[in-house]
Amino acid sequence: MTLTLIVLATLAGGVLSVCIAAALTVGLLARLVKHLVSLSAGVLLGTALLQVLPEAFHDHGEHHAEPQALFITLLLGLLFFFLLEKFELYRHAHHHEGDGHHHHHHFDAEQAGRGGMAVLLGDSIHNFCDGVLIAAAFLTDVQLGVVTAVAVILHEIPQEVGDYIVLLNAGLSRARALAYNAISGLASVAGGVIGYFVVRPWEDLFPYLLVVAASSFIYVAVADLIPQLQRRLPLRETGAQLAWLAAGLGLILAVSRGLGSH
Repeated sequence: MTLTLIVLATLAGGVLSVCIAAALTVGLLARLVKHLVSLSAGVLLGTALLQVLPEAFHDHGEHHAEPQALFITLLLGLLFFFLLEKFELYRHAHHHEGDGHHHHHHFDAEQAGRGGMAVLLGDSIHNFCDGVLIAAAFLTDVQLGVVTAVAVILHEIPQEVGDYIVLLNAGLSRARALAYNAISGLASVAGGVIGYFVVRPWEDLFPYLLVVAASSFIYVAVADLIPQLQRRLPLRETGAQLAWLAAGLGLILAVSRGLGSH
């Protein structure tokens, strides 16, 4: 049952993002991503700080981890994801031509790389890591797994839509760009299944894996998403950013409380 939930959760992000990209126009997608970035920041921070980290630091008896060791893991996790992104192996392609950040012409072609391989490789590694972390969350607690999966799915949608726009502007056909998104999404399923079988026997590692998951969410939110929101904007747009951020936090609290009441 747990493995089935992991597969469904990891598959949902890729499927939803591809369906949304296929159904909407590029112009509408570009406007949608702007709001989803704010929503994702709230969701990721809320999940990491209000759900995943408290569970990791919770006393699980024989599987209890020392707080100092968990904080060291958090620090190393942040550095690890920084290095992955440094080597372009952990992409967050919300940036694209026409997103309001004044990117130069052919920016998307450079982002896509030769034949879109840079986007495909970076996203596949990112999604694989997400799959492993979702598996660890479900193995710790089903409720935590659901909340973690919701956070990943809501972040995957703007990420994959951003990649889709990059690939289109780089010259790929709509069908090929959608296929690339679907392929990268399957890496999350592979990560979830492998994580289930590899991580399951090592229950002592669950608190550390949860901290790694939290470090991933915090890094993406603080290093990638929030800087995109730090621009001088009219008061109305700033208010919209705050509203979407609050909606992300509220959504995670609502999901966790809803699950906790059953």
